[in-house]
Amino acid sequence: MKIEQNISRLRYLLALYKMSVDDLLIIINEGLKKPISEESIFSPEIELGYLKRIDKVFTKGLHFYLDPKSPEISKDASIFFRKQKFDLDLNIGAKKIVNQFEEFKISLSAIAKLAELNVDRTLPIYNITDNPKAVAKQIRNQFYPEFTTDKKEFLKALIAKFAENNILVFEFVETWNKKDKANIDGFFLNPNVIVLKRQQTSFRREIFTLIHELGHFLLNEEEVEQLDYNSLAKPNLSKIENWCNEFAYYYLAGSYDNLIDKIDRADSSNDYHFEIIEKVSNKTHLSQIALFTRLLFQNKISKANYNTIKADFDEQFKVRQEEEKKQRELEKQNGIKPGGSTPKPINSPLLISTIQTAFYEGVINEYEVCKRLNIKPDKLEKYIQ
Repeated sequence: MKIEQNISRLRYLLALYKMSVDDLLIIINEGLKKPISEESIFSPEIELGYLKRIDKVFTKGLHFYLDPKSPEISKDASIFFRKQKFDLDLNIGAKKIVNQFEEFKISLSAIAKLAELNVDRTLPIYNITDNPKAVAKQIRNQFYPEFTTDKKEFLKALIAKFAENNILVFEFVETWNKKDKANIDGFFLNPNVIVLKRQQTSFRREIFTLIHELGHFLLNEEEVEQLDYNSLAKPNLSKIENWCNEFAYYYLAGSYDNLIDKIDRADSSNDYHFEIIEKVSNKTHLSQIALFTRLLFQNKISKANYNTIKADFDEQFKVRQEEEKKQRELEKQNGIKPGGSTPKPINSPLLISTIQTAFYEGVINEYEVCKRLNIKPDKLEKYIQ
C-alpha cells in the first residue's frame, strides 16, 4: 500500500538530525533481504511499510510526513540549527530527546504568551571573564534551598528555587531496557530551559549536572553534553566548560570549600583524608570522587593515588550494577516485571503553574493538562479545581 508524503518533511528531519541519506538507509534496511532504495523513500508516493520503518527512527508519528506544509529550517526551530558543533558526538537517542524538549519549549512558550504569563529571564547574563567563585557565591545567596540529606528532595528543592527565578527544569527518564539510550546528562536551551537525565544510581550526579547547566544559563551559552567528574581536572576543557565546572563546584561546596582548601597533600599516611572528604560530600552532595578530582586539580594528590581511589570507586559501582542486573534477571525468571514501574520525572513548579494558569484562562483543556504534566486523568483534581 502506497500513500502520498511530503518529501520536504523527511529532508527536514535529515537536516535536523545531521543525518545523511546513506545513514538513514543503513538503519531502515537492517534485517531486510531486499534493501530499500533512496528512490523509494524520496518518491511522492511511498510504501506504508517503508514510512513506518522511517518513523521508527524519528518517532514523529505518520501524520508528520503527510502534512502538506513544509517545515522551516530556522534557528528558532532547534538548537541543531543554531549550533553546528557540540562537545559530544550525540547519538540518535540524544538528538531525539533534545528535539522533544525543544518542541515542548516552543509550545509551552506559546501557551504562556496566550495566558499572558511573564516567563522572561530575571537574572543578568554573565561573562567567562567574571570570577566563577564570586558568581557562585552571589547566586547561592540568592537561591540556595534549605539543605537536606535526602538527595532527591534536595534536587526537588533546587528545581523549585530555579522556578522562582523563571528557570524551567525538566527531567527525562529512560528505562533500563531502552534500545537507544541518550548519551547525555543534560542540556541548556535558550532562553530559560534546563533538561536533566534522571540518574537512577546517583542523584548527586544529577544535582551537579543541574548546577553545571545553570552555569550555561548564566553565560547564556547553549550546550548539550555528557558530564564526567574527571573533567574537573582536565586541562583541555573549553573556557566555557571550565567556567561552568568551577561555578558548579563553588555553588555546591559553599563554605565547605574552606575545608578542602585547608587539606594538606592526600596520601596513604593520612588515609587520603577520607574522613574529611566523606563529611564534605554528605554536607554538599558533591560526590567523593568529585572532591578527590578537586584535590587532583589543586595538585594535592598524586595522579597515581587518584587513579587508585577512582578504580576503587569504579569497582564499587560495577559491583552494584552487577547486583542490579542479577536482580532484574531473577525477577524476570519469577515472572515479575523487571524494575517495577517507571519512575515519574520531577515536575517544575513553574511548569505546573504555567499549565494551571493556561487551563483557567481557557487556553488548554483537561486533556492537554494531563499530557503536559504527564499525569493520569484520575490525578487531575490534584492540579486543577
